[in-house]
Amino acid sequence: MGYGHRRAVFPLHKMASGGIINANDYKGIPPGDREIWNTTREIYEKISRFKRMPIIGEMVFKIFDKLQAIPAFYPRRDLSKPTIQLREIMYFIKHKNWGKDLIDRLNKKPRPLITSFFAVAFMAEHFGYRGEIYALICDADISRAWVAPNPQTSKINYFAPCYRVLERLKLYGVPKERIFLTGFPLPKENLGGPDLRVLKNDLWHRIYNLDPQQKYISQYKKSICKHLEVKDVPKKADHPLTLTFAVGGAGAQREIAANILKSLKKSILKKEIKVILVAGSRYDVYKDFLKIVKNSGASSEFKRCGHIEIIFEKDKEEYFKKFNLALRKTDILWTKPSELCFYTALGLPIVMAPPIGSQEAFNRKWLEAIAAGIDQDEPKYVGEWLFDWLDSGWLAEAAMEGYFEAFRFGTYNIEKVIAKKTEEMKTMETVLQY
Repeated sequence: MGYGHRRAVFPLHKMASGGIINANDYKGIPPGDREIWNTTREIYEKISRFKRMPIIGEMVFKIFDKLQAIPAFYPRRDLSKPTIQLREIMYFIKHKNWGKDLIDRLNKKPRPLITSFFAVAFMAEHFGYRGEIYALICDADISRAWVAPNPQTSKINYFAPCYRVLERLKLYGVPKERIFLTGFPLPKENLGGPDLRVLKNDLWHRIYNLDPQQKYISQYKKSICKHLEVKDVPKKADHPLTLTFAVGGAGAQREIAANILKSLKKSILKKEIKVILVAGSRYDVYKDFLKIVKNSGASSEFKRCGHIEIIFEKDKEEYFKKFNLALRKTDILWTKPSELCFYTALGLPIVMAPPIGSQEAFNRKWLEAIAAGIDQDEPKYVGEWLFDWLDSGWLAEAAMEGYFEAFRFGTYNIEKVIAKKTEEMKTMETVLQY
């Protein structure tokens, strides 16, 4: 699965019995199932990269994106009719037995099943999974493909990350009792418990770096201190001003990194800013980043000053751990508006690279609506506009808006829903036994 689906379930790994199962790559997966998964992933990644080709790339991507487009929300209307994309998924499940082996294995000891990819939820329902089925949604709005062909009679439950998804699911025909407004699950190590001890401490230091002229702080100091439960704003941060740039799973937009290093070169060498380039688990992206650093003309100087870091781990779970740790000392997250848009709830201002695909366009719209994300300006001039934004206090404001407006307790809310449902099932079993 891609980063979006894998990252969404990673914060829930401690409640997973036997760990997280990768539906497209588990031990013993039938060759036919693996081929379907690989083909769909390769098509998406190739088209995402091909989008960079002048004229023709945009045309091809628009055609592809139209198949998974999210319809306009207004006027409110019945949108429950299955789409071509949904019918195609159901064809593979019904006629190719896609996913039957996985569900047969899970049915040996059925437990609540949480999946961040809609096809797995459909597999579970079609092949008669005996446990509860939950679809964990990874974007701020969704296409019809997330909902079963027969939404009114389907047993699939949904974890919604925001209000728009909750309302969208209703338009697609999902009964309201099967929708749980939980928020997106965030890593517990970045939260520090239900009291948000770690998050508040990290944001306290971040605010100092994001508002060097104290323009935002001077106006909202009382409110900041009240919500972060501190007596005063810090006199110094516990880390240098840090910008983290993360590319998507398909490796698109990696060329932005070259512009970042070129424009911020002097500031990095003066230790005015630290830059973290996130290659994720993609070795090709990691090699590209190494090449960018080498071709910067300051490779040895960068190494000596220690203000350049590249995050790469072949294993996705290990990458998520390293990335989450880096976020604690990150002040600005620069990324396309993927599932990472929800990480603004950690008090992170998002500098948005251009969206790739319909769902990312809606994520961008959501970030703008809550004032937590700002579109990138011309990357080759980041050394100018980024410091202007800092001096104005815009990024400090975006950080606090993200903290206030986005759901922070998604992980804990999901745990509560599962615990309650599990307890209800135990009670039912007890009644049935007697």
